[in-house]
Formats: sequence, C-alpha cells, structure tokens
Amino acid sequence: MQPTLSFVTKRGPEIASVFEDLGKLRIAVFSDYPYLYEGTLEHEKEYLQTYVNSERSFLFAVYDGATMVGATTCIPLTDETADIRLPFEKAGFDLNTIFYFGESILLPAYRGVGLGHRFFDEREAHARSFGTFTTTCFCAVVRDEHHPAQPQNYRPNDAFWTKRGYQKEVMLQSTFEWLDIGQRQPTAKQMVYWIKELQHT
Repeated sequence: MQPTLSFVTKRGPEIASVFEDLGKLRIAVFSDYPYLYEGTLEHEKEYLQTYVNSERSFLFAVYDGATMVGATTCIPLTDETADIRLPFEKAGFDLNTIFYFGESILLPAYRGVGLGHRFFDEREAHARSFGTFTTTCFCAVVRDEHHPAQPQNYRPNDAFWTKRGYQKEVMLQSTFEWLDIGQRQPTAKQMVYWIKELQHT
C-alpha cells in the first residue's frame, strides 16, 4: 500500500463535505463494466443527499494525497429510498434490524491490497456499534453473461462477497434506471441483493 494513503470517516450530515470528491469517484468507477454508468455530478449530489439526511449513515474514504481514490458508505435500511426498501418490505423483513451498504469503490490502481476487505470491516463495525442491527445487505447489478461490453478478463465479485459471508438472495430484487455509456436513453437494470447475518461479539 502506498505510504501517501490516508483514511477519512464521515457520519450523517458530515458526508456533504465530500460530495464533490465522492461524486467524481463514483462516476469514474461506475463507468466501467458491469455498471457502464453515464453519471453527472448533479445527479450524484441528489443521490448522496439520502446519506446526509440520515443521522446514522457512514462514509469511509481513502485518499492519496488530496485525491479520493476509494470510498464506501452504509445507512440504516429504514433511511434508504423506497425502491431499495420495497423488496424487503414485500418479503416480510423487519427493516429496523437491517443496515444497507451502498457503494464500495476503488480506482483500479489501488485494488488488490486489502482495501475491499477494509471497506466491509468498517461498515460492519459501524452497523454493529448500534447494537440493534442483525443483518447487513447490499445490491449488485445483473448483466447478461454475454453482454457485448463485458471485458474478456472480467471476474465478478461473487467469490469475494461469498468469502465475506454474504449470500445472494434471488427473491430480493429491485429495478433501477440509469443511462449506460454511449446510450441516449436510460434503461431499466435488474439488481439483486446479498445479505449477511451480523455477528455480535
């Protein structure tokens, strides 16, 4: 790991102070497969406002000098938007016991040195600190395995997530819309959720 890396944590309204850095990083990382996201800073700030509005939301970021090169977020599921809450409500989950994990993003040059595990450790510790949450979850986009934009050397994160103790729950799905790189109109994307029982020590 490079010696210039530093770590920053923000909670609730404090997250607004890094909107610009986080928005730019999200656009850069999510432009790659499998998200192929054609983002704008204006839309990013609208999305991130959900985290500012929650007193219990959390951001852990990695900086190389003055540049944010990695970040991860989490928030109580009850504070998330309706489209993310809906599949859990339909399945009869108690939303008050679930912490939702947002992005976990790193620029390519900083991957493979353990920061992905650090992101999960930090979020799980934050969720555990309240003493009332029993489950953590996140969602991931589902792309056709023969998608024309899929790189030849592409490896999904499924093995990594499974190693972290998460299980894919195909009964829990949402549909989000965004604009793909090179497209003119937003299209619907299927999202599937992964969940884990939170261990309290």
